[in-house]
Amino acid sequence: MKKIVRSVILTVLALMLAVPSFANAEILSSRGQGQIGYQAVVLCESLTMRQSASSSAKALRTLKYGDVIIVAKQTNGWAYCVLGDSENSPSGWVNADYIVVDPQWYRSDAKTTVYAWNSTSAPKVALLEKNTTLPILKVEKDWIVVSLRGAAGWIRR
Repeated sequence: MKKIVRSVILTVLALMLAVPSFANAEILSSRGQGQIGYQAVVLCESLTMRQSASSSAKALRTLKYGDVIIVAKQTNGWAYCVLGDSENSPSGWVNADYIVVDPQWYRSDAKTTVYAWNSTSAPKVALLEKNTTLPILKVEKDWIVVSLRGAAGWIRR
């Protein structure tokens, strides 16, 4: 009888170790509209802030991946943004295709694998360290799509 109980316990432990485990994470909610506008984050490696809503307008500065900006208004695919909350903060227009406005955020609680698509058999594209925070692009059933320096990756919930 002891051998059977021991065999059952060992079998259960072996099965638990064989099943892939998924890290829990904290989903930080979007912040909503502030005094000036909505918080947004730059999704591409570099994004040019321009004097007016045109790709031929004078370049004012270059924003980098992960920069947080405040979007005051959007029109015709462009976003008028401010880089701070004071009167003298730099401001200008950016192409709205390269930002996500009012995002939710993913913060890993442990090392977390990021996949190329929504399958644990997909190629692994990144391994996040604990407390890594990334903007969420989409939530789909058991998966979260996050921004990875201009690309997207899938995390199992």
